[in-house]
Amino acid sequence: MAAEEEDSLYVLTAVLLTPAQFPSVLGDDYPAACAALELEPYAEGYGLVLGQDGAGARWTVVTEDVTQVACAIASWDCGMEADLSPDERDVVTVLPGWPLALAVSAPGLPEPHDPVLEGDLEGSGPVLSPPDTSGWGPAQRRLGADEIALQWAQWRAQAEDDVEFVESGEEPDDQVRRVLEEVRGYLETPPPPGRIRSAFASGDARTLRADGPGWSVVARTDDIAFVLLDEAPGEVRPVGRGRELPQLLTALDGIALRPAA
Repeated sequence: MAAEEEDSLYVLTAVLLTPAQFPSVLGDDYPAACAALELEPYAEGYGLVLGQDGAGARWTVVTEDVTQVACAIASWDCGMEADLSPDERDVVTVLPGWPLALAVSAPGLPEPHDPVLEGDLEGSGPVLSPPDTSGWGPAQRRLGADEIALQWAQWRAQAEDDVEFVESGEEPDDQVRRVLEEVRGYLETPPPPGRIRSAFASGDARTLRADGPGWSVVARTDDIAFVLLDEAPGEVRPVGRGRELPQLLTALDGIALRPAA
């Protein structure tokens, strides 16, 4: 195989790494997600392009051209083709490995594998690998919250059928109450960027996501909330509207970061 072909990157996917939109599995907030890749948490953010070289090795290209990556992702989501070839002038760094798990590979290439680092790349840090989600923990908890946000109607229907919410005036359990108090604390002491994010839901509603040490909250501003805890493996605890939740969600949406588009 020619050296030029070996150096080519066959793009498989791309993700945004910005304060308002980043892979939750990497951390509870934007600075933590950047730290997982040893990147500075610049406010403008990055685009992550994941692909294979001609030998099949995994590589992650980090680019400053967030707009180009966002446009490509939007096109792919609509089922349209879009070329994604980051300009060398916009490339911040090229990292060995992938920070996320992918179930796809480039056709006609060897199976994805970690690259063998040589020369200048030796000693540049460990090869990237996805966080371990084989057991319950922070990464799995955040992925669970992602799933609820994506499948809200399904989870909401399940809560309606199977869960008895606390009566108005009654307190949630101690663990959930602690999380709600920590979330409320964000209104007085702003957390690191990305701890509170707001995304389009339907109508005038927004889907809210808040994370903190050992917990994740997913909610809709016009509905209920779900709480996930590191200390409660696999459990999803609903929080009814009650008297406090509507005001809390409205206030959180007021300080939440929103995707640019």
